[in-house]
Amino acid sequence: MTTLLFHKPYGVLSQFTPEAGCDWACLAEFISIPQVYAAGRLDADSEGLLLLTSNGRLQQRLTDPRFGHWRRYWVQVEGEATAHPEALERLRSGLLIQGQRTLPARAEAISDPCLPERTPPIRRRAAIPTSWLQLELQEGRNRQVRRMTAAVNLPTLRLLRVAIDLMDGAAPLELNGLAAGQWRQVNGAESQRLEQLLKPSRAMKKISPGRGGRAGGGKSGRGAGGG
Repeated sequence: MTTLLFHKPYGVLSQFTPEAGCDWACLAEFISIPQVYAAGRLDADSEGLLLLTSNGRLQQRLTDPRFGHWRRYWVQVEGEATAHPEALERLRSGLLIQGQRTLPARAEAISDPCLPERTPPIRRRAAIPTSWLQLELQEGRNRQVRRMTAAVNLPTLRLLRVAIDLMDGAAPLELNGLAAGQWRQVNGAESQRLEQLLKPSRAMKKISPGRGGRAGGGKSGRGAGGG
């Protein structure tokens, strides 16, 4: 089993094939390892941690909503989050988005994480401050983070996924040490943890071991992992 952690830059589709009539880049421009597939997606205008694997069962295990893997995002928003504690509470409690209520989330204001400037840089308005949130979700509906922050009047300007929790009691897989566009193979300990997820269980017997393709995601990020 080959499994990679990739820091997806802004402007890159979560698929290996380019999309007709689209200027976004694709994964093939960064990753030459054959037969790996994204386990969950990030929209082209989102950045951060993308896990790719050659194992179809692992891909499905990590994306099936019944297992509720927490995914952590750092979100730069327009407005001062600390001045709106009610907005954070609404994010935590769940919101009605496109007629469906989101699951309870973990949300808190954080200090500026001092990340490298995005290319292209975010828009800035001199009269409107920006701030950062840490938001953790157990689901990955289309453009969910952006829709949630917009619903509480804190529009998203920049979005990075920084961690994926394997829900095994150990530390999440994190983006640490990977610059935008870089990837690495999981280490021995991480590989063992991922293999442990595939041990037969009653829950796993209900899931077919299908595999997603190296295409998909699209301009709008359909099938995205919340970003």
